[in-house]
Amino acid sequence: MPLDARLAKAKSGPYWASTIPETPPCASLSADATFDLAIVGGGFTGLWSALKARERHPDATILVLDGKRCGQDASGRNGGFCAPSISHGVSNALERHLNEAETLIRLGQENLNEYAQDLDLYEMDAGFSRCGKLNVAATPWQAAGLQSMARNYDRFGIDYNILSGEALAEKLDSPVYDTGLFEPNYALVNPAKTVSELRRVCLAQGITICEHSKVDRLSRDGAFMQLRTPQAHVRARQVILATNSAEPLLKRLRTACIPIFDYSLMTEPLSDDQLARIGWIDGYGIADSGNQFHYFRKTADNRILWAGYDAIYHYGSDRSDGLLHRADSFNRLAAQFSQAFPSLADVSFDYAWGGIIDTSARTTFFAGLAHRGQVAYAMGFTGQGVSASRFAALTMLDLLDGLDTERTRLRMSRRFPVPFPPEPLRSVAVRFAQRGLAQEDATGKPARFSRFLDMFGIGFNS
Repeated sequence: MPLDARLAKAKSGPYWASTIPETPPCASLSADATFDLAIVGGGFTGLWSALKARERHPDATILVLDGKRCGQDASGRNGGFCAPSISHGVSNALERHLNEAETLIRLGQENLNEYAQDLDLYEMDAGFSRCGKLNVAATPWQAAGLQSMARNYDRFGIDYNILSGEALAEKLDSPVYDTGLFEPNYALVNPAKTVSELRRVCLAQGITICEHSKVDRLSRDGAFMQLRTPQAHVRARQVILATNSAEPLLKRLRTACIPIFDYSLMTEPLSDDQLARIGWIDGYGIADSGNQFHYFRKTADNRILWAGYDAIYHYGSDRSDGLLHRADSFNRLAAQFSQAFPSLADVSFDYAWGGIIDTSARTTFFAGLAHRGQVAYAMGFTGQGVSASRFAALTMLDLLDGLDTERTRLRMSRRFPVPFPPEPLRSVAVRFAQRGLAQEDATGKPARFSRFLDMFGIGFNS
């Protein structure tokens, strides 16, 4: 399918990469070596794990292995929404983890505060801004959902403002949305800067990083774990698996998550006058309230990121790089952008790219141990990993150290999610679930299959 004319000159990589200086890659693994801790994956989860491990164990030898460049996959391709939540929001905590919802909500808020403190401590310029988030509704049932969100926020003392009419237009003036809920305690980051700065600090802390060193096998070697790469082998006393969107090395994890492709557009730089016409003056992020939802934000150079809506699963959990470009999704996003912002209908898009969401059926991350407690894993962030990845890193380190902490006692992260069935049932189940979500968006009423999944705490909305 030909691309919309406004996408004719769009670059295929993520915009965020253009905001950081080019740096040479870390050397790939070239010789067999032994480490105290080896971390597989150099995205948010892996780099936070390395940094926090260094804080706990100043003398340990720590290695990070990444098959590409650090952050080149999911961590460098997302929207940079940094939530005060580890549970995919307050509503999800109440619906799926009622008995520990209060704890989850508190820990999520503490994690965001500590995230900001870590950035300050290590002088990381991650583009972090606690600028808030505006949730907007396009239908009466979505507006009712925002009212329900407000009641939940009241219950836990979370600041918010419900907006409509002129009050909403002062924050976002669009013919599509008529109700909003603004929450001030929400942050945004620049994903590429975040990875770059974490990588820089890890190297300064004496952590070894080997890029272009894909681990293709994990096995036991006496008292050590062995990680095999095409170039050499690593022996490690302990291992953290932080691959998330990649195919898991542990067989037991291969049915726990599926790769869902998400797509993004980035506009050309806009003038202050253009942004004023849509009421978007300040720097907060925005998301609409459908199951098939858009998330959008501004950048430091006045571009608009417009992303989401399509959530594409490919048969057999295909993760091929070629799937990161999808003309249908880019064209759909461009058309929806014009509907939301008619005054910007002639704006062109400078970047169009895709990314993978490591989607669990429970929509929240889970963590655990394998190989007699020497291997820790965390995955299944379902689009909410920017801040939760830091919390997951701490959880894995607690588990490896044999600590009994508030993190390790959480049933949310300890419980293994409902596994996805094998193909072809997997594709059929995902298709039915997504049709149900689309039906609910159109009518406000959940489909029968969606209600059935809810009985088992299963969801697909990210």
